[in-house]
Amino acid sequence: MHSIEEKRVYGDREGALEAYVASSIGVVRVRVADDTVGEFGLCDRSTARDIAATDGVVAIATDEDVRLLDLEAGEDADATDDETTGDATFVDSGFGPAVAVGADGAGLVAAGPDGDVARLESPSTRTGAGADAGSTDADAREWTTLESDGIAAVRAIDGDLVGTDGGVYRVHEGRLDHAGLSDVRDVSAAGVPLAATADGLYKLGNGWMEALEGSFETVAADPRSERGQLTRAHAVAGDGDANPIYGYDAADESWTEYDRSSESIVGIGYGRTVYAVTERGTFLAATPDDGAGRWRSQTIGVSGVTGLAVPTDE
Repeated sequence: MHSIEEKRVYGDREGALEAYVASSIGVVRVRVADDTVGEFGLCDRSTARDIAATDGVVAIATDEDVRLLDLEAGEDADATDDETTGDATFVDSGFGPAVAVGADGAGLVAAGPDGDVARLESPSTRTGAGADAGSTDADAREWTTLESDGIAAVRAIDGDLVGTDGGVYRVHEGRLDHAGLSDVRDVSAAGVPLAATADGLYKLGNGWMEALEGSFETVAADPRSERGQLTRAHAVAGDGDANPIYGYDAADESWTEYDRSSESIVGIGYGRTVYAVTERGTFLAATPDDGAGRWRSQTIGVSGVTGLAVPTDE
């Protein structure tokens, strides 16, 4: 895929990180420093339906399996010529076909096309704390199915929240409990639970409370947020050709329109600034400390984008 190879030099800038974009033709790794996009390229050629990151691992939901990339596996990982990040490669986890995956503390939660949901307690591709880099014994990882009374089609997972066309479910003591709402498109668990639905953006307080009216498609909050508080959060409404992006103002605890996008934004992530990606493959980086809604954009050469994961260093 030489057509999506792009290189820029930004040196050893403080705050440089790697973001991962899931798409219909694979996963693109994007190196960024604040709002400057550096090198990017394809690092896995699976059809990625969803993506998440936790505890040094990036996970993708594919038609064959939930595949894992251990960011600490090292350069000796068993990479192939076609699927390599330069440090390690994605490996199968034994879940089976998946439509959604999310980070749950130090573990992962994934959903299959039949509505089955399971949790992986330790997503590392290494077999133990003292394992050699690149060790990928799938038998060392075991998915635990979560009990439920039957759930609708899963659309999004984050933390202990599972968003479906029948509402929000919460992971609790090895099972899934229905927690209200309907027609949920996306969920965010960090800080204060949020849900983007067909009829509004909701936050969880004394029950689900409407934060914004309208039809919402995407919602995210900074994973570093303290429990019970929102520091940075964004939500995207579906409004035809103009998709309003709302940002949360922690100072007055309100949501205001931050910007508008002519393309559908399907993923939002956080580093020192805010990142987003559109369905058509435009990577957006907000100008740091800018409340005016200005973005720098870079086309990364893929379409059918399904999500964005920005691993944290915590």
